[in-house]
Amino acid sequence: MTSRLSSSDPTGAANSRAPRRRTVVKAAAATAVLAAPLAAALPARAAEAPAFLHGVASGDPLPDGILLWTRVTPTSAATPGSGLGPDTEVSWTVAKDKAFTTVVAKGSLTATAATDHTVKADIRGLEPATDYWFRFSAGGTDSPVARTRTTPAADASVPGLRFGVVSCANWEAGYFSAYRHLAARGDLDAWLHLGDYIYEYKSGEYGTRGTVVRPHSPAGEILTLADYRTRHGRYKTDPDLQALHHRAPVVAIWDDHEFADNAWSGGAVNHTEGAEGTWTARQAAAKQAYFEWMPVRPAIEGTTYRRLRFGKLADLSLLDLRSFRSQQASTANGSVDDPDRTITGRAQLDWLKSGLKASDTTWRLVGNSVMISPFAVGSLSADLLKPLAKLLGLPQEGIALNTDQWDGYTDDRRELLAHLRSNAIRNTVFLTGDIHMAWANDVPVDAGTYPLSASAATEFVVTSMTSDNLDDIVKVPEGVVSAIASPVIRAANRHVHWVDTDRHGYGVLDVTPTRAQMDYYVISDRANPNATSSWSRSYRTLTGSQTVERTYDPV
Repeated sequence: MTSRLSSSDPTGAANSRAPRRRTVVKAAAATAVLAAPLAAALPARAAEAPAFLHGVASGDPLPDGILLWTRVTPTSAATPGSGLGPDTEVSWTVAKDKAFTTVVAKGSLTATAATDHTVKADIRGLEPATDYWFRFSAGGTDSPVARTRTTPAADASVPGLRFGVVSCANWEAGYFSAYRHLAARGDLDAWLHLGDYIYEYKSGEYGTRGTVVRPHSPAGEILTLADYRTRHGRYKTDPDLQALHHRAPVVAIWDDHEFADNAWSGGAVNHTEGAEGTWTARQAAAKQAYFEWMPVRPAIEGTTYRRLRFGKLADLSLLDLRSFRSQQASTANGSVDDPDRTITGRAQLDWLKSGLKASDTTWRLVGNSVMISPFAVGSLSADLLKPLAKLLGLPQEGIALNTDQWDGYTDDRRELLAHLRSNAIRNTVFLTGDIHMAWANDVPVDAGTYPLSASAATEFVVTSMTSDNLDDIVKVPEGVVSAIASPVIRAANRHVHWVDTDRHGYGVLDVTPTRAQMDYYVISDRANPNATSSWSRSYRTLTGSQTVERTYDPV
């Protein structure tokens, strides 16, 4: 039974099935002697009590609601992707306090093998801009207690918003310390994951400088629904990831590695049609697992493009740049300037343009998985071009630009930026991941004549949490490549205010009525589970400016 305050769908996304792309401590001998007979004496039910091994999470906050998620393990055999385990009733409770003395909503769902024993409760009837605590229960076992937060009322004047911003979390390349440091802040309204929440590669194919820090599961490249479910399940056991999910709601979009490297609507670089099944089946499996395992509420079936509003201060348009895009340009399949090629698809681009034009908020934020700012790399030396091409998954000879970014789909970009200019749409800020570097950019209407031509928007790009940077590919000490490459990149791209090619970390975006500021943080060592975090730089865009400037104090 579900309270009248909730609208609960066991999948949380019944309309989301659709298409997919590339100290061990030894026990003392005496303990071992006692443990076996003790376990044997326990009732079978106690030995197989349901467990919440993957934590809990919340996402896609609304002024009156929030999407809650968990995965229950009803028996030890019911591992992610196994298809095993009985139907299990899972209840949920939402309260205004951590001690659950003021319960405001509760209900129950049934976890089944059909959804990999994941459940989502789409709660409504809550108050705007309010902290809540929630937990799940099954078979007498309670999940961890987690905090979440609703968004301000649509017409509310909001003095400020603060978001964590992350992307590119490769399990085998290191530990997720960035999540831990964001969770420790305690001041986030929400956090944005801009893609590559998981990686699809087989074990050892994409570690840290060629070394596996910790093995993922399954060991092979993920291809089937069971594979994708298993990989998502492994990620959700990470204690730092769980800690952040327990502290604030997530707003997530996917990029290519939730499917396969350099995915497009009809395939991927890291997909071999036939030998690895059909792309249609693989993409569908990846999407189903994603919507089962992520607290994402798809507004349109099978996609992650949607829009959230944070009072009168900001709205956030979230893009899906994999489901509808044309194949990346090459000498064999067309020019980057071909107007028939698209990164967004017609419907999504029209949706984005109309939403930006209709917006009455101070800021228009765009969750954007790949960089929209132009990036000319032809002036780089050969010793930098080849590792850059490897990082971007492009041919290592004759590289001129990254065709997986908006650079490969210039007609869509031209149309979008012209729309911003012709309609005098101000304060548009693109928030981007993917490229494993940190950037602060103006977004010029014409990069060739910038700064004489106008800037239509600004862009903050966060680096990877763990996935290889340029210095990792070249295998030199941190900072060496950036010292050489950054001045060259900036000289050839005058709209780029800053780029760090070498370090791992995360961002904190702080938005007020007068400015949007990104603070860039770096992690000391991705291979160290106790890595420290330090502030690196900050950039901001002032309201009405459409340009980025450096500021010397983090929020």
